[in-house]
Amino acid sequence: MGLMSHTVVAELVAAVMKVEVAVGQRVSAEDPVVILESMKMEIPVLAEVSGAVAEIVVAAGDVVNDGDPLVVIAPDGR
Repeated sequence: MGLMSHTVVAELVAAVMKVEVAVGQRVSAEDPVVILESMKMEIPVLAEVSGAVAEIVVAAGDVVNDGDPLVVIAPDGR
């Protein structure tokens, strides 16, 4: 599965406050890709792999559930 894209998912029910990346942008592991808001707290969602943003699935204002896809990253090392 090493060559497949990597999907960053929500880990809780929350509102999408801000998308921090754009399609084609390079990210490193631990870079924030989306900021979620839950119970008045800002929760940064971090990239788990380094690579290029292939797809942004959500937009600011969306409500996501646990496990919903947020951002798809094409990992380095293809």
